[in-house]
Amino acid sequence: MTQVAELLQLLELEQLEEGLFRGASRDIGREQVFGGQVLGQALRAAYATTEGRAVHSLHAYFLRRGDFSAPIIYEVDRSRDGHSFSSRRVIAIQHGVQIFHMSASFQVPEEGLDHQFPMPAVPAPETLPGPFEMSDEQKSRLPPATQRFLNTPMPFEFRAVDPMDPFHPTPREARQAIWFRAVDRVPDDPLLHRCLLAYASDYHLVATALRPHGLSFVSPGVIMASIDHAMWFHRPARVDEWLLYSMESPSTSGSRGFARADIYTREGVLVASTAQEGLVRVAPPR
Repeated sequence: MTQVAELLQLLELEQLEEGLFRGASRDIGREQVFGGQVLGQALRAAYATTEGRAVHSLHAYFLRRGDFSAPIIYEVDRSRDGHSFSSRRVIAIQHGVQIFHMSASFQVPEEGLDHQFPMPAVPAPETLPGPFEMSDEQKSRLPPATQRFLNTPMPFEFRAVDPMDPFHPTPREARQAIWFRAVDRVPDDPLLHRCLLAYASDYHLVATALRPHGLSFVSPGVIMASIDHAMWFHRPARVDEWLLYSMESPSTSGSRGFARADIYTREGVLVASTAQEGLVRVAPPR
């Protein structure tokens, strides 16, 4: 099974009863469930309670670490169904406690005013190198959990416009741009592509807050975890075609890093915007 096929299977939730769903988890080499997985599954659960409406925004909080060895229960509350908009609240439960909750809004498609900011001028993805490849010697210096994460194939590929050696990071502007796409073809289902876009949006975003400090996710003492995540879907997009994730971190303080971003197609169409605050803590050396 390819990585994309496995991810698509994760998004196929089991309906237990009205508004109640169960999802499996995937071990991607981390000590906990990947936040993007919970985000994508929660959105899929909310979609299952709507008809003829597309998600246009979501706001979520990560409350506790998820256990990838146990299923996650998603409880969907039908907050409101209006003439044009529907509102849903989703609670993710594991081992009897909430680990995540999300509010999402859906809209009947309609025409209206249309404008957008232009896409930043960046090199095409084909001209950029692939992800930074660590040697076996470099990986051996990392904690076992990090090694497992780096050795686990991902369902998305990434190409950074300004790549950085994570072992020798230098202070840079609090901005980064990364092209990404699914490593395999995805079925022609707009609902599925938005759920997968939500999944992928949890990669790299809060790490932007480390760049001006000359740190990376493998720097000694660095601890990162998503706290919340917001997303706005402006226009349709395919995640199996190149998309540009243009990120910036306006502020880091109080052991929290804040980042926001826009996502564009390679033709320059703005398809989504995101914002995230995460724990960014640097433990003092022992």
